[in-house]
Amino acid sequence: MPRIAFYPGSFDPVTNGHVDVVRHAVNLCDKLIVAIGVHPGKKPLFSTDERLKIVKDVFAPIAARAKCAFDCTTYANLTVTAAQQNNATLMIRGLRDSTDLDYEMQIAGMNETMAPDVHTVFIPASAHVRPITATLVRQIAGMGGDVAAFVPPLVATQLKAKFAH
Repeated sequence: MPRIAFYPGSFDPVTNGHVDVVRHAVNLCDKLIVAIGVHPGKKPLFSTDERLKIVKDVFAPIAARAKCAFDCTTYANLTVTAAQQNNATLMIRGLRDSTDLDYEMQIAGMNETMAPDVHTVFIPASAHVRPITATLVRQIAGMGGDVAAFVPPLVATQLKAKFAH
């Protein structure tokens, strides 16, 4: 039975922290599905289609180098339900610090009750990406700051274009 991992998030934008998690996750599974949560009440910086393209362009080569199958998708229901619908048995969650751990442990416990066949795997962030958050990246880029140290080059270019208007 193939190990299918589901890595959910908003990916608005993709950061080097996300890249770090994916680099580790592709070594734990046979197939990685990066799933973009779509919430009607939120107004993301990048459209769903833009995020899907960025996710594919940034993460597919990492998966290919690890000989891990890759797919990306969107979902608007419960994350654990979306994982099940994609036949995932692993839920990938990145951790930056103890605050993330406390929150993620609660979610993992609830998910385990709802879907005992989906196991949460925590991937601790590498030291050099721990302070990076998509929220801070958006704020810095929105104020004209250089975000090249925090995001892949493709994303830095797209952020610059997005805020040039």
